[in-house]
Amino acid sequence: MRLFTCEVCGQTLYFENTRCERCGSALGYLPWPNRLSALEAEGGAWRARAEPGRLFRFCANAAHGACNWLVPLESGEEFCLACRHNRTIPDLSCAGRLEGWRKIQAAERRAVYGFLRLGLPLRNRDEAPETGLAFDVLADPPAWDAPRVITGHDNGLITLALAEADDAERTRRRTAMGEPYRTLLGHFRHESGHYFWDRLVRDGGRLAECRAVFGDDGQDYGTALQRHYAEGPPADWQEHFVSAYATAHPWEDFAETWAHYLHIVDTLEMARAFGLGIAPRVDPGGELAAEVDVDPYRATRIAPLMEAWVPLTAAVNSLNRCMGTPDLYPFVLSPVVVRKLAFIQALVHGQRWGD
Repeated sequence: MRLFTCEVCGQTLYFENTRCERCGSALGYLPWPNRLSALEAEGGAWRARAEPGRLFRFCANAAHGACNWLVPLESGEEFCLACRHNRTIPDLSCAGRLEGWRKIQAAERRAVYGFLRLGLPLRNRDEAPETGLAFDVLADPPAWDAPRVITGHDNGLITLALAEADDAERTRRRTAMGEPYRTLLGHFRHESGHYFWDRLVRDGGRLAECRAVFGDDGQDYGTALQRHYAEGPPADWQEHFVSAYATAHPWEDFAETWAHYLHIVDTLEMARAFGLGIAPRVDPGGELAAEVDVDPYRATRIAPLMEAWVPLTAAVNSLNRCMGTPDLYPFVLSPVVVRKLAFIQALVHGQRWGD
């Protein structure tokens, strides 16, 4: 994620802004030029300073305060590039649901931002009815003994539980499942890993390469999950996996590593936007020094990302502890995990593994 600038007054803007706090200009996000642009009303539409040669309107979900992305007026589309992937949304007339859905939509837009920045293949269900990427955001049924909604993926359909938009409920689930990290954005990134495994690995002819790194995905998935929940991860899991859940099955290992790659590149882009550098005075050897001066979305080597990421996480984790909050990034990246991240990086940039 990056910072933006108001074209009218020069004020620093953030991705979710809908109005400049300094000059009052209306703002809308244009995904292809990756600009949060100041807008001028014109005949029931909007003209964006970033693209003055055409008119736009807001995504239909702007009416719910749930989107600030723009749609070209001539396209005839009702929804923006991100919201077109929504297949099911909760009944927003029910009390308390709108705010939760807005939180999920905010996470969705950040996830789709990353997909677009990496140039990943994105087709919705209108474009590919059987395999397009779609999101179902579902509320739990009212009956107390009815099954709860479970977040997951099935052939391009990602289901998210509306209940997890509640911070207390998400924390309860994180604790119950023994997870150090659980966020709405993390759900989108993890579950999208399964979708892009289908598109880039299975359909892209990369199975042999992927299995050489993540293991044989031919083992029974259901049995593997049952074993994981019954026995837990192996004692030495941190030497080989980014998370305990990644040990359950090679598909979950890929999805977890995929999510972490997206976490890393997006966070490093923001650190670069702020011009962050790490140079502790008590570190004469420079082991914790870093200058975030690489565009992580375009980088095709993993070493520069790791050289910036490890010191950055050491710094922000330390700052969080000073505030009495959990570590921002409570994970250890072993050499084996870095190798897996390098595979993901090669995959998204269309490189052969080992080039």
